[in-house]
Amino acid sequence: MSNTLKTTALLAALTVLFVLIGGMVGGEQGMVVAFLFAGLMNFASYWWSDRIVLWMYGAQEVSEAQAPQFHALVRRLAQRAGLPMPRVYIIPTETPNAFATGRNPQHAAVAATEGILRILTVDELEGVMAHELGHVRNRDILISTIAATLAGAIMMLARMAQFAAWFGGGRSSEDDEGGSAGILGLVVLAIFAPLAAMLIQMAISRAREYLADAAGAQISRKPGALADALEKLERAATMVPMDANPATAHLFIVNPLRGSSLLNLFSTHPPVAERVARLRAMRIA
Repeated sequence: MSNTLKTTALLAALTVLFVLIGGMVGGEQGMVVAFLFAGLMNFASYWWSDRIVLWMYGAQEVSEAQAPQFHALVRRLAQRAGLPMPRVYIIPTETPNAFATGRNPQHAAVAATEGILRILTVDELEGVMAHELGHVRNRDILISTIAATLAGAIMMLARMAQFAAWFGGGRSSEDDEGGSAGILGLVVLAIFAPLAAMLIQMAISRAREYLADAAGAQISRKPGALADALEKLERAATMVPMDANPATAHLFIVNPLRGSSLLNLFSTHPPVAERVARLRAMRIA
């Protein structure tokens, strides 16, 4: 399925889910309000999802004067990849990681944490940023960013439904004959809406990381350096977990979520060991 069709399907899924939630909470009037809200969310997701994700992590755009070496590295790689120069952001956290976002190569942004800029060598950082530019060149940044925004919105609605169920629990059957059924429906929704969000994330193929690794190796011409970087990032993410929103975990070059959380079962990242093995087997002419 093309990225355009996947994006359309995700936006349609959001609309349907919002309308269902609106109907459960407010009947026909709730459905109308939810439909209008879904339309607004769809518009915002397409045009501003990248800015929403960057804002979530407190990412600060840096100019060439503020980060000359980092800017020069990204510019060099973008030229090699045949891409416009993306906006460059730094995330104020010591956990090493990075991601790319934007609706197309002309409106792309790359973000790296302060931690990744500290622990990687220049060659390793080139490999990581080339990987992110690989996502830009492969045009999978739009669907990844929209999925992050929509999954976050669904989880927010699930919490709202949970609160509605709790606070609606005091109504008697005389006040609302179908109250118990409605509350039960909201409780079920509160349980399954986060699963729906994770399923939306799973619509993003795990193969996209392998493709971005291959593109990054080609752009940087240093597959071994990217492999070394991935191993470093995997170890560091275990030792210094990131306070990341699960809805956005798939954006990062390595999974920022750690622990035994159920959310880790739905990771969109293939195993780092497999990615490293593929990179070490590559030969760049």
